[in-house]
Amino acid sequence: MQIGLVGLGRMGMNMGRRWLRGGHEVVAFNRTFAKTEELAKEGAKPAKTMAELVKTLKAPRIVWLMLPAGAATDEHLKEVAALLSPGDLIVDGANNYFKDDLRHAAELAPKKIAFMDAGVSGGIWGLKVGYCTMVGGDKASFQRLEPLLKTLAPADGYLHCGDVGAGHFVKMVHNGIEYGMMQAFAEGFEILAASPYKPEPLKVAHLWNQGSVVRSWLLELAEEAFKKDAHLDGISGFVEDSGEGRWTIQQAIDSGVAAPVITLSLFQRFVSRQKDPFSFRVLAALRNEFGGHAVQKAGDDRRTATAGIIQAATADRSAKPHGL
Repeated sequence: MQIGLVGLGRMGMNMGRRWLRGGHEVVAFNRTFAKTEELAKEGAKPAKTMAELVKTLKAPRIVWLMLPAGAATDEHLKEVAALLSPGDLIVDGANNYFKDDLRHAAELAPKKIAFMDAGVSGGIWGLKVGYCTMVGGDKASFQRLEPLLKTLAPADGYLHCGDVGAGHFVKMVHNGIEYGMMQAFAEGFEILAASPYKPEPLKVAHLWNQGSVVRSWLLELAEEAFKKDAHLDGISGFVEDSGEGRWTIQQAIDSGVAAPVITLSLFQRFVSRQKDPFSFRVLAALRNEFGGHAVQKAGDDRRTATAGIIQAATADRSAKPHGL
C-alpha cells in the first residue's frame, strides 16, 4: 500500500522504516528536510512540501500524521486537509486528547475526508518488535487501513477500539496505568536503596525478571538503565509528564471512578520538578510551631539529616510514635 507520513521524529521515522521493510510505499514529509532525506535513502519518496506529498500520493489517499499533540497536529491537519480530496483519509498517530479527535472529525466531515485516531505504543523499540496500536474511527476506514496496521504492529498488536476518539482514549488510559507502574517500581527501588542491606539494583531487577510476578518490559528497561549507571548517579530526578496522565485522571473524575494510584503518581512527578517545595517547608514550620520539632535551615544537607532520622527510627522499633 501507499501512505503519506508527516512527521519523522523518534517514533515517525522508525514507523516509516517498518512500513518500508514491509513492502509499502512511503511518501515522507518533515519540516526539517534532512530527516526526509534520511528516510529517502532507505526507500521512501521525499516531499519538500505538504503539497508535494499530496500530489505524489494516488487517490484515494492515506496521510498519517505523527506529530506532537496539540498545536502542531492542529496546524498540519488543517494544512493537509486543504489539499486533500473527498474520499481521502487522515490518521492522527499523536498522543492527542480524544475530545480533539471529535473536533477534527467534525471539521473534516463537510469535506468528506475520513478521520481516524491511532494511539501508538512501543517507543524506540517499536522498529524491532512492532508498535501496539489502538485505533478509533468508522469500520470502513479501519478495514482500509488494516494492511498498514498489520505491518506496523506485532501479531495481535492492533485493535479497532470503536468510533472516532476510541483509539486515543484507550491509549490515554494505557499511559495512565504506565504512570502508576513506573511509580511503584521507583518507590520499591528507593526502599531497597534506603535499607540496611542495600542490594545491588541491577541484580534485583535481573532477579525479578526471572519468573517473578512483577516481571515486565518496564522492569527489563530498569535493568538496562542500571547496567548503564548502577545507581543512576548521572541522572536528575526531574520527571516531566506529557498530558495523558492528567487526561486519565480528569476522565476518572468525570466518570466517578477512583484512581488514587494514577493520581498520586502524577503528583509525584510534580514534586520531582521542585527544589525544596514550599509545601514541605510549611509542614516543617508547623511541626516546629506546635511541637517544637527541630527544623533544618535552608542549605543544610537534607539527605544526611533524613538518613539520621531513618537510622534513629530503625534503631528502636519498640519506641512509640509521637507528634505528626
